[in-house]
Amino acid sequence: MTSKLSAPAVSLSRRVFASGGSLVGMAAALGLSPAFAAPGDGFGQAEWAQRFDSDARLVVPRSTTPLLSPQTLAATEAAIQRYQQIVQQGGWQKINGPTLKIGVRSQAVVALRERLMRSGDLDSQAGMSPVFDSYVAAGVKRFQARHGIGQTGVVGKETYAAMNIPADVRLRQLETNIVRLRSFAQNLGRRFVTANIPAAMVETVENGEVMTHHAAGVGKIDRQSPVMQARVLDINFNPYWTVPASIIRKDLIPKMQADPNYLTDNKIRIFNKENQELQPSQVNWNSMEAINYRFRQDPGGDFNSLGVVRINIANPYGVYMHDTPAKGIFGDDYRFVSSGCMRIQ
Repeated sequence: MTSKLSAPAVSLSRRVFASGGSLVGMAAALGLSPAFAAPGDGFGQAEWAQRFDSDARLVVPRSTTPLLSPQTLAATEAAIQRYQQIVQQGGWQKINGPTLKIGVRSQAVVALRERLMRSGDLDSQAGMSPVFDSYVAAGVKRFQARHGIGQTGVVGKETYAAMNIPADVRLRQLETNIVRLRSFAQNLGRRFVTANIPAAMVETVENGEVMTHHAAGVGKIDRQSPVMQARVLDINFNPYWTVPASIIRKDLIPKMQADPNYLTDNKIRIFNKENQELQPSQVNWNSMEAINYRFRQDPGGDFNSLGVVRINIANPYGVYMHDTPAKGIFGDDYRFVSSGCMRIQ
């Protein structure tokens, strides 16, 4: 079943991991901290004061402000000014130490408090006690939320690594991405979908307000989701999946070499150029012969790689958005798992 649509979709680049150009770590999806958040966002100063006694179960509220919006541009400009000040003041010191959590007493906690205060994640009124208390836990969660890290309130290897990225690098990221935001935020119309690849998130927007947020699985480091602005063409329910040649070569052939029943178990059929169905035993899996054939997986939400829905997008890269039977990925912090297409929760 196919339903026609006509809404633009926007993808934002993930080249951050190689070049430091991320949209992650900026306000809302941008992840601005309270010290320089835009008025009205979930971490405004008034709300900070109300919540400073620090419920350890702090959950970051979802913003209804679109990533591609004048408000986000203003927040990013404010963040640039704030980070320019931080850099001029010498940035922040690297911090290292043991795993830190509520109840720990250590000089490392003093360094942690100073680091959180520098980035605006902890109010200066919290003091410099060596005890890791609920105030510090809330500040850590704010920092983790802004950087796409699981909001545990515990400082471990991943959180230390994010905190130790120098302030001047963060400033360059902001300066790079404000250009991207300005470029992508033009002529989007009343309804659009934004795929924020660095954050592995998708948002739907109507009349200037975010309607829904969705976790996403996006391209791997070596199979990155492309940067583009394109139009959604249609939605297919219970789709077949035709396996791309790149996946036949990189994934399917090695899987068949390891397990001759892989195609049968996953209900994937083989067709030659005359559209005649072949049996797996007719193919030499120790060669590249398989790339001459078409591989098609039967519909089925429990096993089909596209799940129960595919959203087609006009683009030259052969990518699209789709469901997945592997729902567990949406609970993971690291969701760079696909071959370029976007898996949507």
